[in-house]
Amino acid sequence: MSLEEPSIRPGESRLAFDGSQADDARLVFIGRIRSPWTERRDCPKNMRAARETGQSASVEIDLAFRPALERLEPESHVHLLTWLHQSRRDLALQMPRHAEAASGTFALRSPVRPNPIGLSLVRLLEIDRVSGRLVIDAIDVLDGTPLLDIKPYFASVDRLEER
Repeated sequence: MSLEEPSIRPGESRLAFDGSQADDARLVFIGRIRSPWTERRDCPKNMRAARETGQSASVEIDLAFRPALERLEPESHVHLLTWLHQSRRDLALQMPRHAEAASGTFALRSPVRPNPIGLSLVRLLEIDRVSGRLVIDAIDVLDGTPLLDIKPYFASVDRLEER
């Protein structure tokens, strides 16, 4: 990572502090994402775009956390919470390239946020509990992205009903 001050686009503004300087969360990475994407410019911008590439990916669960895979089943869906380790953490207002006006960070899906936590809903294709390898349908993060957590998707509670 460069030591240079990151630039900002017209319309953007910085937060009063850089979240990377905080020391108030005690998180543990439980594994890493293995994806086809090694450069930001090649990485899909969202899961829809990732699925459109037709490329699967995998998750490597560290040995200590493999027992927690019990009862997770192939062909189910899970939410992956990732730590977007190469993202900036200092913008309050952001100016997306396609937008005409800046938006607050919390109104965007941008990886630039005070706590760069990614959320991806993926379909599990294969599970190898011994090696800790999960094959997933697609992913929109860089290869080597740290994994914070896995949470099952339950349509009965996660799907919003239209009203």
